[in-house]
Amino acid sequence: MKDFNLSAWALKHQALLMYALSALLLAGLFSYTQLAKKEDPDFTFKVMTVTLAWPGASAREIEQQVTDRVERKLQETHWLDNVSSYSKAGEAVIFVTLRDSMPPAELEHSWNQVRKALSDLRRDLPDGVGDPVINDNFGETYASIYAFTSNSLSNAQLAAEAGKVREELLRIKNVSKIKLLGVQQEKIYIEFSSKKMAALGIDPLLIATALTAQNAMEPAGELLAHDNITRLRVSGDFSSVKSIQDIGIKAGGKIHRLGDVCHVYRSYADPAEFKMRTQGRDAISLAISMAPEGNVTSLGLALDSEFIRIKKLLPADVTVHQISNQPAVVKKSISEFMSALLEALAIVLAVSFLSLGLRAGLVVGLSIPLVLAGTFLLMELFGIDLQRVSLGALIIALGLLVDDAMIAVEMMKVKLEQGYSKLHAASFAYTSTAFPMLTGTLITAAAFLPVGLAKSSAGEYTFSICAVVTIALLVSWLVAVVFTPFIGYRLLKAADAPTADHYREGFYARFRVLVEGCLDHRKSVLALTTLLFVMAVAGFSKVEQEFFPPSERPELLMDIWLPEGTPFSTTERIALAVEKELQNDVNIINYTSYLGGSTPRFYLPLDLPLPSVNYAQIVITSKDSSAREIVLKRLRKMIDTDYPDSGLRISRLENGPPVGYPVQFRVVGTDPEKLREIAQQVAGVVKKNPDTKNVILDSNEKIHILNVEVDQEKGRSHGLSSQEISRNLQAFLSGLSVTSLREAEKRIEIIARAESAERGDPASLSQLNLYSEHGKSVPLNQIAKISEKEEDGIIWRMNRRPVVTVRADVPDDVRAPDVSAAIDSQLAGIRATLPAGYRIEAGGAMEDSSKAQDSIIEILPLMGFLIITLLMLQLKQYKQVTLALLTAPLGIIGVTASLLAFNVPFGFVAMLGMISLSGMIMRNSVILLNQITQDLDEGMEHWDAIVESTVRRFRPIMLTAAAAILAMIPLTRSVFWGPMAIVIMGGLLVATLLTLFYLPALYATWFKVQRPR
Repeated sequence: MKDFNLSAWALKHQALLMYALSALLLAGLFSYTQLAKKEDPDFTFKVMTVTLAWPGASAREIEQQVTDRVERKLQETHWLDNVSSYSKAGEAVIFVTLRDSMPPAELEHSWNQVRKALSDLRRDLPDGVGDPVINDNFGETYASIYAFTSNSLSNAQLAAEAGKVREELLRIKNVSKIKLLGVQQEKIYIEFSSKKMAALGIDPLLIATALTAQNAMEPAGELLAHDNITRLRVSGDFSSVKSIQDIGIKAGGKIHRLGDVCHVYRSYADPAEFKMRTQGRDAISLAISMAPEGNVTSLGLALDSEFIRIKKLLPADVTVHQISNQPAVVKKSISEFMSALLEALAIVLAVSFLSLGLRAGLVVGLSIPLVLAGTFLLMELFGIDLQRVSLGALIIALGLLVDDAMIAVEMMKVKLEQGYSKLHAASFAYTSTAFPMLTGTLITAAAFLPVGLAKSSAGEYTFSICAVVTIALLVSWLVAVVFTPFIGYRLLKAADAPTADHYREGFYARFRVLVEGCLDHRKSVLALTTLLFVMAVAGFSKVEQEFFPPSERPELLMDIWLPEGTPFSTTERIALAVEKELQNDVNIINYTSYLGGSTPRFYLPLDLPLPSVNYAQIVITSKDSSAREIVLKRLRKMIDTDYPDSGLRISRLENGPPVGYPVQFRVVGTDPEKLREIAQQVAGVVKKNPDTKNVILDSNEKIHILNVEVDQEKGRSHGLSSQEISRNLQAFLSGLSVTSLREAEKRIEIIARAESAERGDPASLSQLNLYSEHGKSVPLNQIAKISEKEEDGIIWRMNRRPVVTVRADVPDDVRAPDVSAAIDSQLAGIRATLPAGYRIEAGGAMEDSSKAQDSIIEILPLMGFLIITLLMLQLKQYKQVTLALLTAPLGIIGVTASLLAFNVPFGFVAMLGMISLSGMIMRNSVILLNQITQDLDEGMEHWDAIVESTVRRFRPIMLTAAAAILAMIPLTRSVFWGPMAIVIMGGLLVATLLTLFYLPALYATWFKVQRPR
């Protein structure tokens, strides 16, 4: 087995090999057609939201009685990273965030644990607290969103039409769920004048009682006669608004028709809580989610086909707008990446043909489809989709997967020129280079290991870099030792006679002189290299830092955050004013507003806030990325001019796990007032930085309230408790839910409330008549005093401690981590004066970037161990292993120079490129060191072995490096991949040259090799 030669075996079984070659190509082609296509790789959203309502409670009461109890219980959750929350009047929202290091398989178990904890906690919550509403599908993405508008149909009629379309679309294969948005809830309002009610002696609460009694659905029994059961039905339930108006209300010995004493009408919820608009018109939308096993491009074709049919069936006045089309985005993205892949393929083939000649270049070129076929086959078997990261990884791999084939073909060509037979030459490469190539391949793959094993959202997002590159490299080695010798055997020609040693003439003769000069002046070479390394390390501090670059998608997101306590009508008014700025802009394809909430997740890495009446979001789709920048510049100027410090923010979409505001600082402590004071100081430092804008605090607003101080004695004397007073006020002002009108499948809530003139007039509040259970009335001002006060609008907490977050944006020409780091150092003075129990933490891009980098750094020791083990197995000497390791850091010289020269920031993806670069560099070192060892084993002098090995290995090392470097050119145009491409190109170019000059000089110094005399 020791002498087994896989290449020779393959050449002896050419029929079997031809069958395997054909089968591999067909299997790879089929697998490619079956690969799921997506825009971005999936990553697990490890966040659950828990919402609890307690009507009537203040933010402080919610925090103390509800939020704290829930948080304390949820802190026992396995894999918990943190529990954060906000409490505001009547509502608590708790965010349960699990650790990045949690395996995705553990997610469901953790969420079940949270559900059980909430179930156990239910009896400990105050009376009146509703059941928790749980959302553990926070990251669900909707493949397509369609909006429906009409000039004549009401919202209810339009919703009915959209509902019919929804039923049709649910029949399409791989449609998982369809969400209906923008539907306004219909209500029937009974509005009364409290003064009129008092004059007539009618208790409004008795109206509610009468309506409930008449409309109740109660069994009326059944008759058993002979062989039949006859059920009784009692009439009285409401069938229309008129049937409600005709109800008789008895008071003062008279019966009053309800429609005569109250205004009874059907309308929509007022005030509204959520609305949707597209192109400046009210709309209803359908957000379509795809099944996990689905193919988004196939789903897009199915939807297009179905909507052609559906549009013909809709009323003529209904217009359908596709406001989000992920299938088209994915198709365009994959088309662009496949073009880049073909461009990289053409570059690699050009390098092969120009350097090796037509026939040898063709052998290398024919190996590429085989490697890609094997890669696609294994990608399908391992469930790796075609998406942004895996396609980029394929282009990276393309420059590496020809390395082994180039080395094998170059060796075959040399041996043929030396007079070897075609069979002997084809199998010789296996004997001399197969295992060094395998070691180099495994070292390169090991350098990508931190990406694959990183336990973070960013690591999960970029996992397919490691997977695809590793698969491609292993397949490339197998192709190089099995199929490449076979193809070379068929295509390469044997030399008519042995040629002269071409390593002694032409370029190689001049290169030999250069190598010998490096050995003669080894100290100068080592000193110069060390100086360059030190300068590169020092210069790296000048490189800008970032987490992930912004997306290249054409959408912009405008967030409108108004102060807590702002009514929906004000939010709507400002959103409509902004919409007018978007009309008739030739660079905008469409714009859609979500009033009271955010867009459905049409793009996986979105940072979406929860619904709130003081919030609106506008999604603006421009023609392309160039038009996007024009629109962005104009709207930022508009915001700065017309809405300074008004809570408006516009941003591009993000790449990678969502961050939100790029600059964030959390102030954590105990006393909310002290927190706000410290947070204002932090905000002052942030505002002074010239590179920040839109500086806000997430919880700095007090809200205005009217405090009703009840004289309990007077209240009791009139038969009124605080509960009854609250119920009266609720009925007058916000409305009291009485019963509902049952209309086909709909239930329309019936609400009794005071007329708008009384509801909107604070002055008339004190004159409101309150009714006791005995039917007697008394004005509010006779039993209570009304005073104006302020209270907390919203209270944020992190791990059960109050927190105020200072947030800011940065201009496009600076990087958020750099700005955050500068501000963080300037906060030292404030930190020094903080009371015990208070602290300031950095968040935003700086925190997320640090977490992602830490997850990579944790794997570096394992990567180092594997690489050292592989080097020991191949080189078998500590000194040679050390020499190979000493070449790995040389890449930073080219990395720093290229990043600074092209003004490219260093982010998470670039860091992955720099780590993987070390493997590529050591791969070349292994090839050279192994050749030196082989020459020494053949009896060559130490000096000659160093020089001749470097000369002979020059072409394969330079060819493989050139292929890897030039294949990166298409990626430099990508915002996402550009930094990594620049890192690998610059680092590998410089490191390859140093491998050919620095490594021989270092080797000669280490082993004290002198020129023979």
